Order: sequence, then C-alpha cells, then structure tokens
Amino acid sequence: MPLLVPILILFGIIIFISLFTYFIPIGLWITAYFSGVKVSIFRDLMGMRLRKVPPQAIVRPKISATKAGLEVSLDRMEAHYLAGGNVEAVILALISADKANIPLTFERATAIDLAGRDVLEAVKVSVNPKVITTTPIAAVAKDGIQVKAICRVTVRANIERLVGGAGEETILARVGEGIVTTIGSSATYKEVLENPDRISKTVLGKGLDSGTAFEILSIDIADVDVGDNIGAKLQIDQAAADLKIAQARAEERRAMAAAREQEMKALVQEMNARVKEAESEVPRAIAEAFRNGNLGIMDYYRMRNMQADTDMRSSISGAGDEGKPPQPQAL
Repeated sequence: MPLLVPILILFGIIIFISLFTYFIPIGLWITAYFSGVKVSIFRDLMGMRLRKVPPQAIVRPKISATKAGLEVSLDRMEAHYLAGGNVEAVILALISADKANIPLTFERATAIDLAGRDVLEAVKVSVNPKVITTTPIAAVAKDGIQVKAICRVTVRANIERLVGGAGEETILARVGEGIVTTIGSSATYKEVLENPDRISKTVLGKGLDSGTAFEILSIDIADVDVGDNIGAKLQIDQAAADLKIAQARAEERRAMAAAREQEMKALVQEMNARVKEAESEVPRAIAEAFRNGNLGIMDYYRMRNMQADTDMRSSISGAGDEGKPPQPQAL
C-alpha cells in the first residue's frame, strides 16, 4: 500500500507530461521562437490541437515564410488548412514567386490551390516555360497528299488565369486545329515542306491561348512527313463504288430483259394455243359450208392449190419460222 501511492503519482505525472507535450509541442515552440516567429503556447499551439489542426502543418510553413521575408498570419494559414488546402505548397509558391518577382498574393495562391491546381508547379512553369509536344497531326493539302506534322509548343503559366482557365488539353486541341487548317489551305504538299514555318506563324497568330491558363510563347515545327495520297485513294474508292453501282444496274436490266422474254414466250404460247384452237374449227366450218352449199368442190380445190403454192414458196425462200402458226389442213 505504501508503494502504490508513489506509483500512482508517477503514473499521473507521466500522463500529465504526455498530454502537455501533445497539446503544447514545446520543441516546435522553441524552434519558432529562435526563428523569430511569435507563437503563443496556449492560444496558438494548444488552440490548434483543440481545433484538430496539426501545429507542424502551420508553424513550419510560417517559419519558412518569415525567413523569406513574407508576412502571413497564422489565422489565415490555419483557415486555408481547414478549407482543405495545402498550406506548405502555398507558402513555397509564394516564396518562389517573390524571388522571381512574380506578383502573387496569398489570397490568389490559396484560390489556385483550392481550385485543384498545383500552385507550386504553376509558379515553376511561370518562371521556367514548359514545352508541350503534340502527337503527329495529319492533314490533307488541296492536291490530296497527306502531310503529318509534330509541333513543340512552349507555354508559360498565366497566374491571373489559373482559376477558371483551360488546361493543356485545350492548347493541344487548338494547335491541332490550326495545323489542319493551315495544311488544308495549302495548294500542294510541297508548299508545306518548303515553308514549315508558315504553319507555326499562322497558328501562333490565331491567339490560341485565349481563355486558357497558359501563355503561348512559341510554336515550333519539330517534324514534317509526307503521308498517303488520300486524293487517289478517294478516287479509287469512288471508282469501285461506281463500278458496283453500274454492275447492279446492269444486273437489274438483265433481270428485266429475262422477265420480258418470259412474258413474250408465255404470250406466244397463248397465241399458239388460240391458233390451234381456231385451226381445229376450220374443218368443221368447211364441212358446214359444203352442207349448206356455201362452198363448192371447185372452190375447195382452188383453195388447196393456193395453199400448196404458198407452202412451196415458203419452203423455197426459207421464210418459215418455228413460231409460225401452222396452216389449215384439208379435210
């Protein structure tokens, strides 16, 4: 029992020291003090712990800003942290911008950071321009020859337009559109090969960086190659399509001719059937004429002679046809 009290007291002292050092980081306060940064132990450090803000995430960037000659209050930095921003990146961006004589305020830097852009990278690109290389862009000149061009676009970040400005994808899309327009307006592909700088001058004069977060400094043609003869391919495809259309129309005409031929054959067969039917009535008509006295025996023989004479003339002249209706037969 006598030993239990000292142990409990020692345990309580350890807990008190642990909680004290957690809520009040003495080492961080000493570092800030000797760095010339005024930080209150209770109001600032302990208040940050109670507001669930890591003191290191605020005090260390504050020390960097103070050493760089920048005056940023702890409250504004803490407010940016609570808003979900990256305090360290904002402070480093402000220091870089200050050393490069780029006008950048804490409010604009935090707005850029909260907009989802890397504010430190933006300042770096503003100081050191970035080169963007396009993929091979193909276009067709007026003579039908394809030309492929690769461009290198040198851009610098525009701090004023980083919030709400378009990104690199828009720059690349606009440059590609300008290349296609320039090559497409050339009379021949030789003009493009002879003057590749015409592409860069034309594209650069279009103001492609309008509304973007970048400023285009230069557009350089890295490579120009001749592609396929698109005009010839289109003509070949058109000729093949025309040939298929002509074949389809010829097949349609053949089908219509075959249908008409079948129609005529059916008509001839019908006529032959009618002729045969009529011929079968001739002997009856002649017999009826004999009975009624309308046809004499001499008339009948004269008719037979005329028929025989006609058959002989037809056989001599070779004028007989297969489709010729058969002549009436004598009784």
